[in-house]
Amino acid sequence: MVVQTTSPIIEMKDVNLTFDNGRGVSGLSFHLDPGTILGIIGPSGCGKTTTVRLLTGIYTPDSGEVCVFGKHPANFQEPDKIRIGYIPQSFILYPYLNTEENLHFMGGSYGMSLKERKARINTLLDFVELEEARKRLGKHLSGGMQRRLMLASALLHNPELILADEPTAGIDPILRARVWDNFKRLREEGHSIVITTQYVGEAAYCDYVAVMREGKLVTVDTPEGLRRQAMGGEVIHLKIERKNIFEIMKYLMDRRSVLKVEQVEGEKGGLYVYVKNAGRELPRLLGSIREQFDIIPRIAERYQPPFDDVFVRLVQRIEEEA
Repeated sequence: MVVQTTSPIIEMKDVNLTFDNGRGVSGLSFHLDPGTILGIIGPSGCGKTTTVRLLTGIYTPDSGEVCVFGKHPANFQEPDKIRIGYIPQSFILYPYLNTEENLHFMGGSYGMSLKERKARINTLLDFVELEEARKRLGKHLSGGMQRRLMLASALLHNPELILADEPTAGIDPILRARVWDNFKRLREEGHSIVITTQYVGEAAYCDYVAVMREGKLVTVDTPEGLRRQAMGGEVIHLKIERKNIFEIMKYLMDRRSVLKVEQVEGEKGGLYVYVKNAGRELPRLLGSIREQFDIIPRIAERYQPPFDDVFVRLVQRIEEEA
Protein backbone atom coordinates (compact mmCIF):
# COMPACT_ATOMS: atom_id res chain seq x y z
CA MET A 1 0.00 0.00 0.00
CA VAL A 2 1.37 3.44 -0.99
CA VAL A 3 1.01 5.88 1.92
CA GLN A 4 0.88 9.61 1.09
CA THR A 5 3.53 11.54 3.02
CA THR A 6 5.56 14.72 2.59
CA SER A 7 8.50 13.56 4.72
CA PRO A 8 11.58 12.15 2.95
CA ILE A 9 11.39 8.40 2.42
CA ILE A 10 15.17 8.08 2.70
CA GLU A 11 17.77 10.22 4.47
CA MET A 12 21.50 9.51 4.47
CA LYS A 13 23.79 11.82 6.45
CA ASP A 14 27.58 11.54 6.16
CA VAL A 15 27.49 7.73 5.96
CA ASN A 16 30.77 5.81 6.01
CA LEU A 17 31.42 2.08 5.68
CA THR A 18 34.82 0.48 5.11
CA PHE A 19 35.35 -3.22 4.38
CA ASP A 20 38.41 -5.27 5.34
CA ASN A 21 39.90 -4.74 1.86
CA GLY A 22 39.76 -0.98 2.37
CA ARG A 23 36.91 -0.41 -0.07
CA GLY A 24 33.47 0.89 0.81
CA VAL A 25 31.68 4.21 0.77
CA SER A 26 32.40 7.50 2.51
CA GLY A 27 30.59 10.75 3.16
CA LEU A 28 27.27 9.71 1.59
CA SER A 29 24.55 12.32 2.09
CA PHE A 30 21.30 12.47 0.14
CA HIS A 31 17.54 12.12 0.55
CA LEU A 32 14.63 10.74 -1.46
CA ASP A 33 11.27 12.50 -1.54
CA PRO A 34 8.01 10.54 -1.95
CA GLY A 35 6.95 9.66 -5.48
CA THR A 36 10.32 10.29 -7.11
CA ILE A 37 12.96 8.23 -8.92
CA LEU A 38 16.56 8.54 -7.75
CA GLY A 39 19.14 7.02 -10.06
CA ILE A 40 22.52 6.09 -8.56
CA ILE A 41 24.94 6.07 -11.48
CA GLY A 42 28.60 5.14 -11.73
CA PRO A 43 31.08 2.51 -12.92
CA SER A 44 31.31 -1.01 -11.52
CA GLY A 45 32.80 -1.08 -8.02
CA CYS A 46 32.00 2.56 -7.20
CA GLY A 47 29.73 1.68 -4.23
CA LYS A 48 26.23 1.56 -5.75
CA THR A 49 25.32 -1.90 -4.43
CA THR A 50 26.84 -1.10 -1.02
CA THR A 51 24.61 1.97 -0.85
CA VAL A 52 21.49 -0.07 -1.61
CA ARG A 53 22.44 -2.67 0.98
CA LEU A 54 22.84 0.07 3.58
CA LEU A 55 19.28 1.13 2.78
CA THR A 56 17.96 -2.42 3.27
CA GLY A 57 19.82 -2.97 6.55
CA ILE A 58 21.99 -5.76 5.12
CA TYR A 59 24.96 -3.52 5.98
CA THR A 60 25.21 -1.10 8.90
CA PRO A 61 27.43 1.99 8.62
CA ASP A 62 30.60 2.55 10.62
CA SER A 63 29.44 6.14 11.14
CA GLY A 64 26.76 8.49 9.93
CA GLU A 65 23.01 8.03 9.81
CA VAL A 66 20.77 5.97 7.51
CA CYS A 67 17.02 6.48 7.87
CA VAL A 68 14.29 4.82 5.82
CA PHE A 69 10.72 5.74 6.76
CA GLY A 70 12.29 7.60 9.70
CA LYS A 71 13.92 4.46 11.14
CA HIS A 72 17.32 2.79 11.03
CA PRO A 73 17.01 -0.18 8.62
CA ALA A 74 19.01 -2.41 10.97
CA ASN A 75 16.17 -2.02 13.48
CA PHE A 76 13.35 -2.80 11.05
CA GLN A 77 10.54 -5.05 12.23
CA GLU A 78 8.40 -7.13 9.85
CA PRO A 79 5.84 -4.32 9.21
CA ASP A 80 8.72 -2.03 8.19
CA LYS A 81 10.35 -4.55 5.87
CA ILE A 82 7.12 -5.19 4.01
CA ARG A 83 7.03 -1.54 2.94
CA ILE A 84 10.07 -2.19 0.71
CA GLY A 85 10.40 -4.11 -2.56
CA TYR A 86 14.00 -5.17 -3.24
CA ILE A 87 15.36 -6.27 -6.61
CA PRO A 88 18.96 -7.58 -6.30
CA GLN A 89 21.35 -7.83 -9.24
CA SER A 90 21.18 -11.60 -9.64
CA PHE A 91 18.16 -13.80 -10.44
CA ILE A 92 17.35 -15.32 -7.03
CA LEU A 93 13.98 -16.93 -7.71
CA TYR A 94 13.54 -20.67 -8.19
CA PRO A 95 14.69 -22.02 -11.60
CA TYR A 96 12.48 -25.15 -11.35
CA LEU A 97 9.31 -23.24 -10.53
CA ASN A 98 7.42 -21.57 -13.34
CA THR A 99 6.71 -17.84 -13.45
CA GLU A 100 3.34 -18.11 -11.73
CA GLU A 101 4.60 -20.54 -9.07
CA ASN A 102 7.51 -18.23 -8.23
CA LEU A 103 5.11 -15.36 -7.69
CA HIS A 104 2.78 -17.49 -5.54
CA PHE A 105 5.77 -18.52 -3.42
CA MET A 106 6.87 -14.89 -2.95
CA GLY A 107 3.31 -13.78 -2.20
CA GLY A 108 3.00 -16.48 0.45
CA SER A 109 6.20 -15.24 2.09
CA TYR A 110 4.56 -11.82 2.41
CA GLY A 111 1.54 -13.40 4.14
CA MET A 112 -0.84 -12.86 1.22
CA SER A 113 -3.87 -15.15 0.95
CA LEU A 114 -4.43 -17.32 -2.13
CA LYS A 115 -7.21 -15.01 -3.29
CA GLU A 116 -4.99 -11.92 -2.87
CA ARG A 117 -2.11 -13.62 -4.68
CA LYS A 118 -4.21 -14.68 -7.67
CA ALA A 119 -5.64 -11.20 -8.21
CA ARG A 120 -2.27 -9.49 -7.80
CA ILE A 121 -0.37 -11.99 -9.97
CA ASN A 122 -2.78 -11.54 -12.87
CA THR A 123 -2.37 -7.77 -12.66
CA LEU A 124 1.42 -7.93 -12.42
CA LEU A 125 1.93 -10.45 -15.23
CA ASP A 126 0.09 -8.03 -17.49
CA PHE A 127 2.10 -5.10 -16.10
CA VAL A 128 5.50 -6.71 -16.83
CA GLU A 129 4.26 -8.39 -20.04
CA LEU A 130 4.85 -11.97 -18.88
CA GLU A 131 1.31 -13.32 -19.26
CA GLU A 132 2.35 -15.69 -22.05
CA ALA A 133 5.27 -16.97 -19.95
CA ARG A 134 3.28 -17.69 -16.77
CA LYS A 135 3.83 -21.49 -17.09
CA ARG A 136 7.46 -21.27 -18.21
CA LEU A 137 10.17 -22.46 -15.79
CA GLY A 138 12.40 -19.78 -14.34
CA LYS A 139 15.50 -21.36 -15.89
CA HIS A 140 13.92 -21.14 -19.35
CA LEU A 141 13.19 -17.41 -19.14
CA SER A 142 15.46 -15.03 -21.04
CA GLY A 143 17.57 -12.57 -19.07
CA GLY A 144 15.10 -9.78 -19.77
CA MET A 145 12.17 -11.94 -18.68
CA GLN A 146 13.97 -12.88 -15.47
CA ARG A 147 14.49 -9.17 -14.72
CA ARG A 148 10.81 -8.49 -15.24
CA LEU A 149 9.84 -11.47 -13.07
CA MET A 150 12.06 -10.10 -10.31
CA LEU A 151 10.29 -6.75 -10.67
CA ALA A 152 6.88 -8.43 -10.43
CA SER A 153 7.93 -10.36 -7.32
CA ALA A 154 9.11 -7.15 -5.66
CA LEU A 155 5.77 -5.49 -6.40
CA LEU A 156 3.45 -8.27 -5.17
CA HIS A 157 2.82 -6.66 -1.79
CA ASN A 158 2.54 -3.15 -3.32
CA PRO A 159 5.50 -1.63 -1.44
CA GLU A 160 5.95 2.11 -0.93
CA LEU A 161 9.67 2.01 -1.69
CA ILE A 162 11.37 0.01 -4.47
CA LEU A 163 15.14 -0.59 -4.37
CA ALA A 164 16.39 -1.93 -7.71
CA ASP A 165 20.06 -2.85 -8.03
CA GLU A 166 21.06 -2.67 -11.71
CA PRO A 167 17.74 -4.00 -13.03
CA THR A 168 18.71 -3.24 -16.65
CA ALA A 169 22.21 -4.76 -16.60
CA GLY A 170 22.96 -7.11 -19.48
CA ILE A 171 19.70 -6.67 -21.38
CA ASP A 172 19.21 -5.07 -24.79
CA PRO A 173 18.14 -1.41 -25.26
CA ILE A 174 14.55 -2.30 -26.20
CA LEU A 175 14.05 -4.30 -23.00
CA ARG A 176 15.79 -1.59 -20.96
CA ALA A 177 13.29 0.95 -22.28
CA ARG A 178 10.43 -1.40 -21.33
CA VAL A 179 11.75 -1.77 -17.78
CA TRP A 180 12.00 2.01 -17.47
CA ASP A 181 8.43 2.36 -18.73
CA ASN A 182 7.43 0.12 -15.81
CA PHE A 183 9.31 2.28 -13.31
CA LYS A 184 7.80 5.50 -14.66
CA ARG A 185 4.30 4.04 -14.34
CA LEU A 186 5.10 3.04 -10.74
CA ARG A 187 6.25 6.57 -9.97
CA GLU A 188 2.98 7.91 -11.37
CA GLU A 189 1.16 5.61 -8.92
CA GLY A 190 3.05 7.22 -6.02
CA HIS A 191 5.87 4.73 -5.44
CA SER A 192 9.35 5.98 -4.50
CA ILE A 193 12.19 4.29 -6.38
CA VAL A 194 15.97 4.00 -6.06
CA ILE A 195 17.69 2.47 -9.10
CA THR A 196 21.38 1.78 -9.60
CA THR A 197 22.84 1.56 -13.09
CA GLN A 198 26.08 1.64 -15.06
CA TYR A 199 24.25 3.05 -18.08
CA VAL A 200 24.87 6.78 -17.82
CA GLY A 201 22.20 7.55 -20.43
CA GLU A 202 19.51 6.27 -18.04
CA ALA A 203 19.98 9.45 -16.00
CA ALA A 204 17.47 11.07 -18.35
CA TYR A 205 14.67 8.87 -16.94
CA CYS A 206 15.25 9.89 -13.30
CA ASP A 207 13.94 12.81 -11.27
CA TYR A 208 17.27 13.06 -9.46
CA VAL A 209 20.66 11.51 -10.15
CA ALA A 210 23.40 10.64 -7.66
CA VAL A 211 26.74 10.27 -9.45
CA MET A 212 29.19 7.99 -7.64
CA ARG A 213 32.89 7.41 -8.12
CA GLU A 214 35.32 5.43 -5.93
CA GLY A 215 32.88 5.14 -3.04
CA LYS A 216 31.95 8.82 -2.93
CA LEU A 217 29.10 10.94 -4.20
CA VAL A 218 30.34 13.30 -6.88
CA THR A 219 27.04 15.20 -6.93
CA VAL A 220 23.25 14.84 -6.64
CA ASP A 221 21.10 16.87 -9.01
CA THR A 222 18.31 16.77 -11.55
CA PRO A 223 19.28 15.53 -15.04
CA GLU A 224 19.14 19.12 -16.32
CA GLY A 225 21.15 20.32 -13.34
CA LEU A 226 23.84 17.74 -14.12
CA ARG A 227 24.11 19.07 -17.66
CA ARG A 228 24.54 22.62 -16.37
CA GLN A 229 27.15 21.51 -13.83
CA ALA A 230 29.14 19.55 -16.40
CA MET A 231 28.99 22.11 -19.20
CA GLY A 232 29.36 25.18 -16.99
CA GLY A 233 25.99 26.50 -18.16
CA GLU A 234 23.51 25.79 -20.97
CA VAL A 235 24.61 25.33 -24.57
CA ILE A 236 23.39 26.78 -27.87
CA HIS A 237 24.35 25.06 -31.13
CA LEU A 238 24.87 27.36 -34.13
CA LYS A 239 25.93 26.46 -37.67
CA ILE A 240 27.05 29.32 -39.88
CA GLU A 241 29.06 29.97 -43.06
CA ARG A 242 32.71 29.14 -42.46
CA LYS A 243 33.89 32.45 -43.91
CA ASN A 244 32.15 34.28 -41.04
CA ILE A 245 33.04 31.92 -38.23
CA PHE A 246 36.00 33.64 -36.58
CA GLU A 247 34.45 37.10 -36.82
CA ILE A 248 31.24 35.79 -35.24
CA MET A 249 33.14 33.89 -32.56
CA LYS A 250 34.92 37.10 -31.55
CA TYR A 251 31.64 39.00 -31.57
CA LEU A 252 29.95 36.39 -29.38
CA MET A 253 32.83 36.18 -26.91
CA ASP A 254 32.62 39.94 -26.38
CA ARG A 255 28.97 39.67 -25.27
CA ARG A 256 28.49 39.78 -21.48
CA SER A 257 25.82 37.06 -21.56
CA VAL A 258 28.14 34.54 -23.27
CA LEU A 259 30.31 32.42 -21.00
CA LYS A 260 32.34 30.60 -23.64
CA VAL A 261 32.39 29.79 -27.38
CA GLU A 262 33.81 26.60 -28.92
CA GLN A 263 33.97 25.21 -32.42
CA VAL A 264 32.13 21.92 -32.85
CA GLU A 265 34.65 19.18 -33.56
CA GLY A 266 34.04 17.58 -36.95
CA GLU A 267 31.33 20.06 -38.03
CA LYS A 268 32.17 22.80 -40.52
CA GLY A 269 30.84 26.12 -39.29
CA GLY A 270 29.55 24.61 -36.05
CA LEU A 271 29.72 26.54 -32.77
CA TYR A 272 28.77 25.76 -29.19
CA VAL A 273 27.84 28.93 -27.31
CA TYR A 274 27.71 28.59 -23.51
CA VAL A 275 25.23 30.79 -21.64
CA LYS A 276 23.36 30.76 -18.34
CA ASN A 277 19.91 30.47 -19.92
CA ALA A 278 19.70 29.10 -23.47
CA GLY A 279 15.95 29.68 -23.80
CA ARG A 280 16.33 33.37 -23.06
CA GLU A 281 19.59 33.98 -24.94
CA LEU A 282 18.92 32.09 -28.18
CA PRO A 283 16.48 34.62 -29.72
CA ARG A 284 18.69 37.50 -28.53
CA LEU A 285 21.78 36.01 -30.17
CA LEU A 286 19.94 35.34 -33.42
CA GLY A 287 18.65 38.90 -33.52
CA SER A 288 22.06 40.44 -32.85
CA ILE A 289 23.84 38.19 -35.39
CA ARG A 290 21.26 39.08 -38.04
CA GLU A 291 21.57 42.79 -37.25
CA GLN A 292 25.38 42.80 -37.08
CA PHE A 293 26.25 40.46 -39.95
CA ASP A 294 23.02 40.20 -41.96
CA ILE A 295 23.07 36.39 -41.80
CA ILE A 296 20.81 33.69 -40.39
CA PRO A 297 22.55 30.57 -38.98
CA ARG A 298 21.64 27.31 -40.73
CA ILE A 299 21.19 25.71 -37.31
CA ALA A 300 20.20 27.56 -34.17
CA GLU A 301 19.01 25.37 -31.31
CA ARG A 302 19.57 24.48 -27.69
CA TYR A 303 22.06 21.63 -27.46
CA GLN A 304 21.44 18.75 -25.05
CA PRO A 305 24.74 16.87 -24.64
CA PRO A 306 24.42 13.08 -24.19
CA PHE A 307 24.83 11.92 -20.62
CA ASP A 308 27.97 9.94 -21.46
CA ASP A 309 29.63 13.29 -22.26
CA VAL A 310 28.04 14.90 -19.20
CA PHE A 311 29.42 12.20 -16.89
CA VAL A 312 32.96 12.47 -18.30
CA ARG A 313 32.98 16.27 -18.09
CA LEU A 314 31.49 16.22 -14.61
CA VAL A 315 34.18 13.89 -13.26
CA GLN A 316 36.92 15.92 -14.98
CA ARG A 317 35.49 19.12 -13.51
CA ILE A 318 35.42 17.68 -9.98
CA GLU A 319 38.99 16.39 -10.31
CA GLU A 320 40.22 19.78 -11.52
CA GLU A 321 38.60 21.49 -8.54
CA ALA A 322 39.96 18.94 -6.02
